[in-house]
Amino acid sequence: MATETLKEYRKMAVDQLKEREQELRSELFKLKTTGATEKVKDTSKFQKVKKDIARILTILREQETKKAQKA
Repeated sequence: MATETLKEYRKMAVDQLKEREQELRSELFKLKTTGATEKVKDTSKFQKVKKDIARILTILREQETKKAQKA
């Protein structure tokens, strides 16, 4: 899967972000298991997936703090 930009992540709803995070975590798991058993062609994929997960978690946290400040 291609990585989305930060602007695209910000447009997504919370449910969509959580779903995308789970997809990325499963993709990372598959990459790790493949890497342990055979040679991975694109090793930069590990870093890209991890950064996407971090981006999603950051946006979720920002939305959570905005919600708490409004209340």
